[in-house]
Amino acid sequence: MSKTDLPILEQRRIEANIIKPIYEEMAAELGAERAKSILENAIIKNSIAHGKAYAEGQEETTSLLSFHALLPQWMADGALEVEILKEDDKHVDYNVTRCRFAEMYREMGVGDIGHILSCGRDGTFCTGYDPKIHLDRSQTIMQGASHCDFRYRYEPED
Repeated sequence: MSKTDLPILEQRRIEANIIKPIYEEMAAELGAERAKSILENAIIKNSIAHGKAYAEGQEETTSLLSFHALLPQWMADGALEVEILKEDDKHVDYNVTRCRFAEMYREMGVGDIGHILSCGRDGTFCTGYDPKIHLDRSQTIMQGASHCDFRYRYEPED
């Protein structure tokens, strides 16, 4: 996996600048729903591959806590404000109370696909990182909620 010194917020800004005109062209040609579906499928595949690359690039065995240790990368430069609720080897629960990703996408005029560009990655990235890690989330700031409720759980194989 190639590493970059760019904060993830800045990486997502660059990606959105590239994706926006492609998405707009797809939406004009295929309709917004089909364009969103194609974009979502591509982002999911990329996110799983990205999670696998992170796992392969670390020296220790993957776990929920090693996964949670990656969170500061997404928080860099104040990108997320987080309230940790629970943190152990089976559960990591937290709320995101401010999301600059959502703010940025709205400012860029891609708020209607921001959940695809960022939020949709969260559950699939952890699956790529370690298939025993699962995310339950019922709401996001990106889609109008007051906070994002991240509830990660580790389910070892029987």
